[in-house]
Amino acid sequence: MGLKILHNPRCSKSRQTLAILSENGIDVDIIEYLKDVPSKETLKQIINILGIKPRDLLRKGEGVYKENNLRREGLTDDDLIQFMIDNPILIERPIVYDANRAVIGRPPDNVLKLIK
Repeated sequence: MGLKILHNPRCSKSRQTLAILSENGIDVDIIEYLKDVPSKETLKQIINILGIKPRDLLRKGEGVYKENNLRREGLTDDDLIQFMIDNPILIERPIVYDANRAVIGRPPDNVLKLIK
């Protein structure tokens, strides 16, 4: 599996991360995750590779996060992943990954860890 990016073309950090990959001659499969929502299995794989909890992948400033009070205790990892699938705007971006490695492009230079 080659590198993939969960990308939102409206996000400046996502565009900058994609530009760094391009400048370094790296071909990457672009997944516009708001249109082509990752599966539960894919999200679990990414979360596992990143070594984080699902809660750490949530964009806490989004309205849907606040409206659903996703900071509350008692939500399981599966609950949070399902919220991300149902509301992909909640997924932190961009994420660059392959079968064994992943980084969140915040800051965009984080992607250099995968290509150098």
